[in-house]
Amino acid sequence: MALYLIGDVQGCNSALGRLLDDIAFSASRDTLYLLGDLVNRGPDSLGVLRRLKALDGTAHCLLGNHDLHLLAIAHGVRGQGRGDTLDAVLDAPDRGVLLHWLRQQSLAHSISVAGHRLLLVHAGVLPDWSADQTLALAAEVQDALRAPAYGSFLSAMYGNTPAQWSNALRGAERLRVIVNALTRLRLCDAQGRMEFESKEGPGQAPAGFMPWFEVPGRRTAQETVVFGHWSTLGPLARRDVLAMDTGCVWGGCLSALRLDPQQAAGPLDWTLHQVHCEAAQKPGRL
Repeated sequence: MALYLIGDVQGCNSALGRLLDDIAFSASRDTLYLLGDLVNRGPDSLGVLRRLKALDGTAHCLLGNHDLHLLAIAHGVRGQGRGDTLDAVLDAPDRGVLLHWLRQQSLAHSISVAGHRLLLVHAGVLPDWSADQTLALAAEVQDALRAPAYGSFLSAMYGNTPAQWSNALRGAERLRVIVNALTRLRLCDAQGRMEFESKEGPGQAPAGFMPWFEVPGRRTAQETVVFGHWSTLGPLARRDVLAMDTGCVWGGCLSALRLDPQQAAGPLDWTLHQVHCEAAQKPGRL
């Protein structure tokens, strides 16, 4: 019995299949947590969705910005962009079933291993948020996305403002900030104001901005936050943060961390598994 955390797949179904073979994954024995961006940019988003839906209950998937982008396109509130590779999903005979399944996925998870609480998100957590608040705010978005009138949420989802969280936020602005933090965040300032233009490594951060996990006094500093989304970040494995986007679709690898849920209390142990992805895209990020 093992638990695996898997980084951004981005439509690379072949790499995902090889990774599951490499770890000798068993649906009756093991559990997967995928950290979002299941689809887009890679060659077979349809295959990824079909594979993961078939593993429902064993594979727990977070929603990333690309997954929400697919839902917005499918609902007609957003057009496809240059570099999107979503036509096969949009034209599939089981499109409706797959998209309904995708809407049921989460924006944050919390798991416990060896006495350690792991908070799983796609992108980041604002410094003012505790782990419990993060899960509660993620649930607000999940409720909106699963509601019959979810199109109104998708229509108001896009935008970079408000750039900072406030407990006083309500309605579309409140949900937009939550979505942006959990699915797009890389950099913010000491007050938690988000910056979305920079997509390279921390060394290229604008003046006054820093990786969200470096903000002094961050309320999740005593947890282990596991995230994807930032393929240019480089290797990062610390007590408080684990970065899992290793640039699969950009010529890198697809990565899985193996954890033992029955490990005795103590320092968290893991084993890293990686497979190279042959579906490299030209440089560029979303």
